[in-house]
Amino acid sequence: MQSLPPARRRRGRKRLIAALVLATGLFVALGVWQVERRSEKLALIAAVNERVNASPSAAPGPAEWPHISSARDAYRHVVVQGTFEHDRETQVQAVTDLGAGYWVLTPLRTNMGWTVLVNRGFVLPENRPRDSRLRDEPNGAVTVTGLLRISEPKCAFLRTNDPKSDRWYSRDVTAIGHARQLENLAPYFIDAGAMPTPAGQPVGGLTVIAFYNHHLQYALTWLALAMLSIAGLVVVCRDAP
Repeated sequence: MQSLPPARRRRGRKRLIAALVLATGLFVALGVWQVERRSEKLALIAAVNERVNASPSAAPGPAEWPHISSARDAYRHVVVQGTFEHDRETQVQAVTDLGAGYWVLTPLRTNMGWTVLVNRGFVLPENRPRDSRLRDEPNGAVTVTGLLRISEPKCAFLRTNDPKSDRWYSRDVTAIGHARQLENLAPYFIDAGAMPTPAGQPVGGLTVIAFYNHHLQYALTWLALAMLSIAGLVVVCRDAP
């Protein structure tokens, strides 16, 4: 076989060097970005832990609703008083440490005149029908303490909420509000905290607080690829005539 002309080999080597330099810069940038994302995630985890363990504050009212955000308000420890509207409850499919079943979301008409959905907790399929829980339902004025949760408009994988058939797979506050004709409804819901409940009633306090934090592994992967690119550069430049 005939070897490539020197000029063509030089052009090919220059292109390879340029590609390796570009790849090295890209991999380093991605590694640095993952390091920054890790710092942000650790700060978020610390902030959430502080909110969860703080003394409960009043649940945000209408004046604060436009400013509610996940970054600032998710998992805030809140308290609110009012009366449950059990005839408008919604069951949302769920899987918990207790098994497969349903979250029971019940509107709470607050003492201030607005409404908030309260996730009273988890029930097994045999306790899904409200008739099975009527006797021990909390009636009259109640005080609810729990964690503020951001609405979940995105449904579960391959499942979409079907309000017409009353099938719910995510806790979409807006959609549930429309289906139950709830007015002056808060744009968030509250996960009720754990408390003693009669058998068959929703079990609260099952909120799972978990944040994926694999950014360090991602950063090390990108930086390792950058080192491989640098090694390739060294080999190519060393073999240059």
